[in-house]
Amino acid sequence: MLRVTLLTLSLLIACGPTAAAQTIVTQNPETGLKTWKKSDRGFSLELVQLLPEFVQATYSSRDLPPAIYDSMRGYCIFGTVARNESDAPLAYRVADWRFVTTDGKQHRLRTKSQWVKVWSKLGADFSFSILPDDLTFEVGDWAQGFTTLKIAPGTRFDLIYTWRQHGKTYTDKLENLACPSGSGIR
Repeated sequence: MLRVTLLTLSLLIACGPTAAAQTIVTQNPETGLKTWKKSDRGFSLELVQLLPEFVQATYSSRDLPPAIYDSMRGYCIFGTVARNESDAPLAYRVADWRFVTTDGKQHRLRTKSQWVKVWSKLGADFSFSILPDDLTFEVGDWAQGFTTLKIAPGTRFDLIYTWRQHGKTYTDKLENLACPSGSGIR
């Protein structure tokens, strides 16, 4: 028994945090929409597929001009939750994140600051719905909002994301995500 315990402990030490960094994929049985979640070194990131009707309803329920959601045509939009599950502050910057399409090309996500500039030109002072650009989390903090990718419905991609803690930058990847078919405001 001691031998098995020592072997298990050795494997856990050898594998380190990577062993815990598995992506959990769930699917809503009623809608078929998927969620991808990964926790690594205390940073948790979750992306939830959203349908364009939901995004449109979110903006129209706040009496925003149709030009706001019209500006998002051609974007695949995910609900996103980022959490600090570690025992120390950490930070992320959406501008450092990239999505990689199946052709191997890396693309930038449109950030909250970029959307705010577009929307202010359209006469709307609105910013609450998009995931914050650049955030430092205290222990237990979390943030949520939309992330936007300029890709077609049904497109598969990987999301490469980074965060900083204790002066180090960490990188991870959510693999084989998909913009739902019919997604992207048309």
